[in-house]
Amino acid sequence: MAVPQNRVTRSRRNMRRAHDALVAGNPNECSNCGELKRPHHVCPSCGHYADREVIAQANEIDLDDDAA
Repeated sequence: MAVPQNRVTRSRRNMRRAHDALVAGNPNECSNCGELKRPHHVCPSCGHYADREVIAQANEIDLDDDAA
């Protein structure tokens, strides 16, 4: 079993943990619809990325009832 050779002091332990804090997200505004989205990701509400539509939304697609 691994056993530490020397005791790690509270100061050294806490200095090591100083960089472990969680950072808040950095949402950006979508240029098309204005909703908040993650930077460099497709907008989940409108499907646009870099001023062009990447994902067609379900309400914009014409689905034929007899095609299924």
